[in-house]
Amino acid sequence: MAEKGPPPPHPSQAQRGTREGAAQADLSGQVALVTGASTGIGRHLVEALASHGMAVAGLARGEERLRAAMDEVSATTGARTLAVAADVTDRASVEAAVERVVEQLGQVDLLVNNAGLIDALEVPLWEADPDQWWDVVSSHVKGGFLLSRAVVPWMVLRNRGRVVNIASGMSVRARPEYSAYSVAKTGLMRMTEALAAALEGSDVRAFDVSPGAVDTPMTRSMAMWQGFEDWTPPERVVEMVLAIAAGELDAWSGRFLRAGADELHVVRGVTPERDARQLRLVPYGDVDPLA
Repeated sequence: MAEKGPPPPHPSQAQRGTREGAAQADLSGQVALVTGASTGIGRHLVEALASHGMAVAGLARGEERLRAAMDEVSATTGARTLAVAADVTDRASVEAAVERVVEQLGQVDLLVNNAGLIDALEVPLWEADPDQWWDVVSSHVKGGFLLSRAVVPWMVLRNRGRVVNIASGMSVRARPEYSAYSVAKTGLMRMTEALAAALEGSDVRAFDVSPGAVDTPMTRSMAMWQGFEDWTPPERVVEMVLAIAAGELDAWSGRFLRAGADELHVVRGVTPERDARQLRLVPYGDVDPLA
């Protein structure tokens, strides 16, 4: 843990300091690759990263909407952007997309694995369509694996890079009506931990960032959020990813961060120990042999 310092600021001061820190981040000369970039959280991240000096490549399956989004970001921020239509679950498509990004923008400094599907219906596992269920899992887990496999080796060679996997509250607590999404997000979280451990000793790090309930077309489509209004502002997700890109949260590599709940002024000063914020079994008692 960090040494004791002055008392934490009043919440309004903390929020102001967080916003100012994010606004001052200069990531000029770096390259970001964001999947699921044409809408929702991905779209917010693309614009924020571009406005802080990064050249940004966006990946999504729908080329027309993606191109329109990236062109809009370029016009608004003046940054270099690139729209690459790709299926994150297809190895050849991913490898070709990453090759194009490197050719046109340079090696990737920040990879954000954000793309992924959601269960089509809120039903128990045995009532789910098997193909759609597996497509959801594949979109998150296989997609995150293929992008990391294509990008991380070059980060290792350059000894520089950050990977952000977009997690969820369902990474750590399953919802029975969203069994595929819960399995997918838990699998992605375990992948982050394995990746971070393999990268230990290098200046390449991997993180789980849960955005909370952000008001996006995907969350609006989920019956569980009908009537919900206490949304996590997308700016809170943005500031967390910006802090990671700037190397401010390296102590949290391989661990779970929650935008909207974790305050940057707090987590910047914390070095988590042992299994903190990682997936672990809870012992049934002191005599549990697995404790």
